[in-house]
Amino acid sequence: MFRSIRSRGLVAAALAVALVFPIGASASHSWGSYHWARTANPFTLKLGDNVTSTWDSYLVTTSSDWSLSSVLNTTIEAGGTTARRCRATTGRVEVCNASYGNNGWLGIAQIWASGSHITKAIVKVNDTYFNTATYNTPAWRNLVMCQEVGHTFGLHHQDETFGNTNLGTCMDYTNDPSSNQHPNQHDYDQLETIYAHLDSTTTVGASAPSGPGKGNGAGLGAAASGWGRLVATTNGGRGAFYELDLGNGQRVITHVLWAR
Repeated sequence: MFRSIRSRGLVAAALAVALVFPIGASASHSWGSYHWARTANPFTLKLGDNVTSTWDSYLVTTSSDWSLSSVLNTTIEAGGTTARRCRATTGRVEVCNASYGNNGWLGIAQIWASGSHITKAIVKVNDTYFNTATYNTPAWRNLVMCQEVGHTFGLHHQDETFGNTNLGTCMDYTNDPSSNQHPNQHDYDQLETIYAHLDSTTTVGASAPSGPGKGNGAGLGAAASGWGRLVATTNGGRGAFYELDLGNGQRVITHVLWAR
């Protein structure tokens, strides 16, 4: 069943989209070959709610938006970690907010991967910046929450130039998030491409741990020094990702959205 986003009134101009690393345009914006293994579509991915009431409505909006995809649904479940530590839980995405410090970033998405299969993921949004007048707006909160959760599905950005015309998607870098708060049709089309094949096993679906802070998987901290090798930067360092090699085909990849 395909659920169109036309009812949201989101009209995209001619789309310029990015490959895995570049600033230029392309027909694809997948994040390499990373994806969740699953044996059927649509599959349901759990988003662990470790956010405060200030962020609850934005997490609900993000979950509803991405669930318009024909290949995946998301559900919001009880969080399996604490916001400050934000430890990963196998089979799902933990979403956290806290004042992580003046470290330069608005939001990060981290995926743990075995080969090309995502096994667990976290999203962090940084209240150190969202408590300031510049970023304490619904538009900025929607964009960053939507974009970082989108990365945990295997999506990259459609465009990585902050000052050009908005593409009408949260997967677009911008200086003005007013029209970039939700996915657009190209994002849903890209998810269909990423998840066009089926796998013989699944990495989706762990249940919530029994109590807070019980998530199984180390958090890598709030500073870039713990994220491993810098793979790419764009726009003077305002967009980047890092890779930490854990050995035996296991790695952690961190996508960063820097503050202005």
